[in-house]
Amino acid sequence: MNTQNTKMGNYRWVICSLLFFATTINYMDRQVLSLLKPTLEEQFGWSNSDYADIAAVFQFVYAISMLFAGRFVDRFGTKWGYAWSIILWSVGAVIHAYAIFIGEGIIDMFGWIGIASVPVSIIGFMFARAVLAVGEAGNFPAAIKATAEYFPKSERSFATGIFNSGANIGAVLAPLSVPWIASHWGWATAFEIVGALGFIWLIFWFVFYEKPSKQKRMSDEERAYISKDQEEDKRRKEAGLPLEVNEKPISWVKLLKFRQAWAFALGKFMTDGVWWFFLFWLPGYLKDQYNIVNEDIMLPLAVLYSMTMIGSVGGGWFPKYFIDKGYSAYDGRMKAMLAIAFFPLVVLLAQPLGGYSFWAPVLLIGIGTSAHQAWSANIFTTVSDMFPRRAVASVVGIGGMAGGIGGALMTKLGGYLFDHYKALGHIETGYTIMFSICAVSYLAAWGVMKLLVPKMKIISFD
Repeated sequence: MNTQNTKMGNYRWVICSLLFFATTINYMDRQVLSLLKPTLEEQFGWSNSDYADIAAVFQFVYAISMLFAGRFVDRFGTKWGYAWSIILWSVGAVIHAYAIFIGEGIIDMFGWIGIASVPVSIIGFMFARAVLAVGEAGNFPAAIKATAEYFPKSERSFATGIFNSGANIGAVLAPLSVPWIASHWGWATAFEIVGALGFIWLIFWFVFYEKPSKQKRMSDEERAYISKDQEEDKRRKEAGLPLEVNEKPISWVKLLKFRQAWAFALGKFMTDGVWWFFLFWLPGYLKDQYNIVNEDIMLPLAVLYSMTMIGSVGGGWFPKYFIDKGYSAYDGRMKAMLAIAFFPLVVLLAQPLGGYSFWAPVLLIGIGTSAHQAWSANIFTTVSDMFPRRAVASVVGIGGMAGGIGGALMTKLGGYLFDHYKALGHIETGYTIMFSICAVSYLAAWGVMKLLVPKMKIISFD
């Protein structure tokens, strides 16, 4: 087996590493704002609702853009779809540094429509977040499509888990770097430096990525291996057609006729908001309840998000245990996801045990976020299990839109609850409510998905 693997080669894992680093940069860029929340709200006088409005703009625009990003990637291909996405989101990340000037410019141009009453800082950051969201929406549709191109079904969830763990690395590197940069060179410089990383990644993408059929660095044995269980390719080969053709994407209306697409979309809607909530609100939570700010926040957040790497990689491997026992890819994944869905229940203990030490909620939330990443690695792969490759990015885009809407609702709910209970003098009640919602979301989502798709069925558009 080792001799066979050596002869076959492992170039597909080079592509996986590129996806990993892109996802790392993606999450670093989106997390800078949350890490600087205490600094920015003090400087600009933001309330929790103001911050929620800014964060919700990102999530809402991200949700809508995900729908079109999937179509864009399907139509123009993985290479250029990914490239334009990272260019746009890197520009969006950098222009946060100039949010005040942007806000003033927008008010000068559009003040007549009544936005002059909105603080300049809020308008500027909303615009920057919107640009960032449009670009970042392309990351997962392109990465999932690249995984479907470069990996057989038996390895896709593991590969997805590996590149998806870039979200965890990004979430670790951001608190280790952003507060330090901000304290030494200012908050604007933090946005500029982190935003510039995407342009460096772009060089490697153009050097190393190409379609498998055109990839000169890949052996014929590896090319055959990654196509071994792609039923669509088998049918084309038997019909004397080329394995890769430029086909038109499937329409949204046609995709939404399948319960498989609805299962994925609702699963994302019910669970993505949990990750968004923890990503955007944890720095504020540690400040509000434990007065942990600036560089002191680096260690607890680094520990928490380091834990999520275990879930991402382990969750990607977990369904293979069931698949090796003879279960179909979908059934094996659903069994794994059910087990994973129980772990976030520990978040219910975060507030009751928080009185002993802030490390109790940090570690318990770490288990919950780790479970989310395990869940995420698997729910993404259910799409490539059941849909042909030419529809994968579009379905992922539909699900991403649903997840973004769910995230925006969670963010707005959090902002309202925190301001409401802060005014009453016990903001911890707001966090208790939000943690309870986060804890039970995965079991509820699994039940909905299983109800819609009890058994795996491969979709064919022929």
